[in-house]
Amino acid sequence: MTLLKSESLDARLDQVSSLFQLLSDKTRFGILLLLSGGERNVGKLCEEMGLAQPTVSHHLGLLRNRNLIVGRRHGKQVYYSLVRPPNRDGREGVARMEFFLDQFIVAVTPASSQTQV
Repeated sequence: MTLLKSESLDARLDQVSSLFQLLSDKTRFGILLLLSGGERNVGKLCEEMGLAQPTVSHHLGLLRNRNLIVGRRHGKQVYYSLVRPPNRDGREGVARMEFFLDQFIVAVTPASSQTQV
């Protein structure tokens, strides 16, 4: 019985480790931070990040393959947004995701820009 639990835990740890590896790239993490503020198309992401379209599109593809973002076609444009994970009560997962994104935003904001509460 312990072996099965251990294998299950090991598989979950592999998934989490893979996700952290994906998020360790500053371009992909930057895309997620920007998308936490609302949907954007590739052109807007390129403009805000100062990167070329092929670079941004590559990273969007990696994030899309891991189901972290989703694209919505509007004419010739595709607008990307964060995927809201399903959860038990319909709101818990979204609130948790927003909390962690807020923590990441605080972590990358210069201290002189942060306001004290």
